[in-house]
Amino acid sequence: MSSRIEQLIDEMEEYIESCKFQAFSNSKILVNKDEIEELIHELREKTPEEIKRYQRIVQNQEQILNDARVKAEQLIADATAQTTELISEHEIMQQAYAQANDVVSTASQQAQQVLDAATSDANAIRTSAVQYTDDLLSHVQNIIEKTMTSAQFDYESLMANLKQYEDIVVANRKELRGNSDTVQTDDQQASGGEDLELI
Repeated sequence: MSSRIEQLIDEMEEYIESCKFQAFSNSKILVNKDEIEELIHELREKTPEEIKRYQRIVQNQEQILNDARVKAEQLIADATAQTTELISEHEIMQQAYAQANDVVSTASQQAQQVLDAATSDANAIRTSAVQYTDDLLSHVQNIIEKTMTSAQFDYESLMANLKQYEDIVVANRKELRGNSDTVQTDDQQASGGEDLELI
């Protein structure tokens, strides 16, 4: 963070840059006396205060360094004590690590057993579901095949019955016309004598 002195110097430079040049000169400028004096006055007032602040910082530098040394020594002492404590607890920690490893190993084995059992159950359920679905589809296939066979038989029976009725109608018409050799149906007459094709 810049000091007020630095800010004032920046303001003075900006002010000078904004001033207009004197006529017929590239180096002389016209300044507002009140404005420049105000900046100089504030600079003169702030300078001693800033200098005193820097002096205080310099004077306190040794105290700051001493405090830092004390804190560093305290940190070193604390670290040494903690290291000694950790060394004394090393055997206990090794036992704790061994127990923790045993617990983790046992838990892993149990988890694997649970996973294997779940996988086996899932596979059995999947196999049963596939078999059940295949049985249903087989049943539906049988129903469709029987329906198709029945429909084919009914269709053929219908066509045979219709043929019989047609023969009877043709015979009756022949009899009505005096046993004429050719008897055309109404549809054949309407279509110019073409044979009627039944599908």
